[in-house]
Amino acid sequence: QVQLVESGGGLVQPGGSLRLSCAASGNIFSINLMGWYRQAPGKQRELVATITTGGSTNYVDSVKGRFTISRDNAKNTVFLQMNSLTPEDTAVYYCQIKQKGFIYWGQGTQVTVSS
Repeated sequence: QVQLVESGGGLVQPGGSLRLSCAASGNIFSINLMGWYRQAPGKQRELVATITTGGSTNYVDSVKGRFTISRDNAKNTVFLQMNSLTPEDTAVYYCQIKQKGFIYWGQGTQVTVSS
């Protein structure tokens, strides 16, 4: 079994910042890809950012230049630094890992951007 525990969500004003963390535990032996997705009310879940074991990153266009994904391979943890947040970033954020062909999801953490 693999468990993903997310933290760092909350309420922030427009223009503010948040840092999400996701720690993987359990039967971890070779994580290939780590990433963040989000789902806003009434919308489909969308990819936000991914990072490979080697550190290559990929971002959805709407967050480029504002969000930064990083990972600590020794601690099996992925981070998402979110700056210059806007109300359009309001969503439940989920972390995902891919390991040996299997996909695992976190439980989600709410991010609300509002004044």
